[in-house]
Amino acid sequence: MIMNMNSIFIDVALLILSYMTGWFFIAQLLKRNDVADIAWGLGYVLISMYLFFRGSNSIHFYVISFLIVVWGIRLSYHIFQRNRAKEEDYRYKKWRIQWGRWFYLRSYIQVFIIQGFFMYMISLPLMFSHEYDSKSLSYLGFAGMLIWITGFIFESVGDYQLRLFLSKPKNNGKIMKYGLWRYTRHPNYFGEVAQWWGIFLVLTDVAFNWIALLSPLTITYLLLFVSGIPMLEAKYKGNKEFMEYQRVTNAFFPWFPKK
Repeated sequence: MIMNMNSIFIDVALLILSYMTGWFFIAQLLKRNDVADIAWGLGYVLISMYLFFRGSNSIHFYVISFLIVVWGIRLSYHIFQRNRAKEEDYRYKKWRIQWGRWFYLRSYIQVFIIQGFFMYMISLPLMFSHEYDSKSLSYLGFAGMLIWITGFIFESVGDYQLRLFLSKPKNNGKIMKYGLWRYTRHPNYFGEVAQWWGIFLVLTDVAFNWIALLSPLTITYLLLFVSGIPMLEAKYKGNKEFMEYQRVTNAFFPWFPKK
């Protein structure tokens, strides 16, 4: 098993490196680095399919793989639909100007390779579950699936509600604070984090592994403290409507608005 795990760790690392390098060249041809956001979800689908065709005796692997494929396809399709008629995302456009003559090197490393590294860390439950010989889930595994379903509802419904809100010209420049967005400023981020904790819980139904804990911890840290909430909310700095929304609404965990 140890030798098989080592082989999987190396093969998946090489797969991600090749995958993200390919997307880097696609991005330069299209002149928009925000295709990395589409590549994010599809990368996990690719890893799942690669490990699926290697074969596994683990029902936990097939459950985790299915959950990840559903999540990845929905997310990438949503981002594709959101971005296809727009210019390059403002964050990437800003970096295009800031990085100057180092743009291509920094794009490859900071946008694609670093994202590939995080993809590797977050897909650890998928790799670990592949090597376990298991035939059924326990109550813990089903609890993990329930958490995943809750997270999927928050992320998919939150994205859908936001898309409808932004599609109406009368809402141009306004802050979305209805539906799930009334209870958390980021229902989609909450949903994504919940899904990965649910996947980790499915894995621990077989055996606990401290290394795999890096998966939900990584996505939680990224969305709460790095590329998620801080980067998005910085865009609304000084916006009075957003500041009021921020005052009464939890940033992450859903709860009733403050009075």
